[in-house]
Amino acid sequence: MAPPRRKMTSSTADLLNQRSRGIRDTGTLHRFCLKILRSITLHENRSFIKVWSKTSKTAIMYDSGRIYFDNYQNCYSCVHDQPQNLYKFPKKSKQQKIEDALLCQSPLDKTLSSPSEHKPCLLALTADNWLCRISAETGKELQRIYLSPKYKYRYLAWNVSQETFYIKSVQNKETPLARQAGISQNAVMHMAIFHVFPLQIVGILEINKKGFGSGVTDVVLSQGVLAVSYSNKSVKLYSFEHVVQRCLIEELTLGQQSPLLGHRTVGDVPFGIPVNIQITEPPPLLFEAFSHNGIQIGGFPWHYIYTPPHKKHRGTHYICSLKDSTLAKNGIQNMNCCSLESDVIFFHPADSGRVIHIGPNTINVLKVISELNSPLPSEVLEDYSLTTHRSHPSPRVTVTSSGRTVRSRFQQLDDDPMQETFRLLEYEDELDLLAIAVTNGEGEEGRAHVQLHDNQTGRLQRKIDLDEPWDETYPHELFFDRDTIVHIEQNGSQFCCYVYKLRTITK
Repeated sequence: MAPPRRKMTSSTADLLNQRSRGIRDTGTLHRFCLKILRSITLHENRSFIKVWSKTSKTAIMYDSGRIYFDNYQNCYSCVHDQPQNLYKFPKKSKQQKIEDALLCQSPLDKTLSSPSEHKPCLLALTADNWLCRISAETGKELQRIYLSPKYKYRYLAWNVSQETFYIKSVQNKETPLARQAGISQNAVMHMAIFHVFPLQIVGILEINKKGFGSGVTDVVLSQGVLAVSYSNKSVKLYSFEHVVQRCLIEELTLGQQSPLLGHRTVGDVPFGIPVNIQITEPPPLLFEAFSHNGIQIGGFPWHYIYTPPHKKHRGTHYICSLKDSTLAKNGIQNMNCCSLESDVIFFHPADSGRVIHIGPNTINVLKVISELNSPLPSEVLEDYSLTTHRSHPSPRVTVTSSGRTVRSRFQQLDDDPMQETFRLLEYEDELDLLAIAVTNGEGEEGRAHVQLHDNQTGRLQRKIDLDEPWDETYPHELFFDRDTIVHIEQNGSQFCCYVYKLRTITK
């Protein structure tokens, strides 16, 4: 029998030499290049150094190597050694302010009619109900569509990333006078659904009481599933495809006339886009669950995570099969933590079917074991667990030198600022690394560092100290994108952005 092959470890120089000689085929070349980048990122003579910072009076956004200031009016690129300004719009009125935006990347497998559609663009929703397509590189406006003179649209989100998105209106509220007069509004909110590449309208859907009943608090569209949340903590799922097939009145085309508008142009002022998906009866219900903070669906086969809405179940999460709602073995997850911030649980963003459960001092990465068409319930097993380094908590009962017993009135919280605590977790899919922000509670000012862990094993790869103080009382965001780490914080009424880049260090 042939001896087992030994796993060879190659240096970065060896990997680059192999690539230059064409040893790797095109199918694995991209993964091979990312392996090189990961090796460079984790090399001992390289580290992340703070190269840039900027403050703002408005919220700061980051997306795919771009930082947006002043409600998307001012854009910086993080591709270079230091962020560089791509464009800055002239000051606009409140009516022209951008409410929300999505960054759209051009597909590589399609031939599009316009050359501008082959470049990344920003889909921006303005306060006066315009949807604008803006060049992500120059800030030049490429296209604009007027949505509606009746409904106030405010939120943008993907249904299927880089394929279809939707714009959601604010919820219609019944006025006190209408309630006194016994007048009930049927329409709750409206959703405008679009295809991208090229930009085309699918339809305007009216969320009303006839179709979805009373008590609707929110609606989201994801992966073709319409998820409706209710005031009684119920979440109901419907097929959007079925709704379109059964309730579409007329197909619309931007820039062409429609009978629904009296043969006026779709997407023009002052009529915008008419409602062409009208629900008059409840669509077939796919699934329903009661949860404190919504439900999450993932894994293979499909499972869902929910938290029962009763107070006694706060912090207790259930992992169940989506097929028949059977609770998985070891499917009840509870960290029993005593903290100001609640623990967080979600399906791994890598679509691996694993589950990440984050508490103040513990991160559990779980895997759901299940077999198709098996009568046995699925099982939740721990893949690996990460813990903080903490000193022993002070005892609640102490005895003085005179023999008197003193009992502390308060228990130390698990996320106490004086203890090392997990704060944020970010997954870098191309490097297959987890970036975890950890506060250490040292000194008068809060300090934090970022730990890079191997996603498959949880093994710590390196630690990066953040230069700026970390105040736990304010919101923070962390982004890890190849050779860039971006930290955004809100400090009172001011927002701050810090950018760290990978650099070679000399010892």
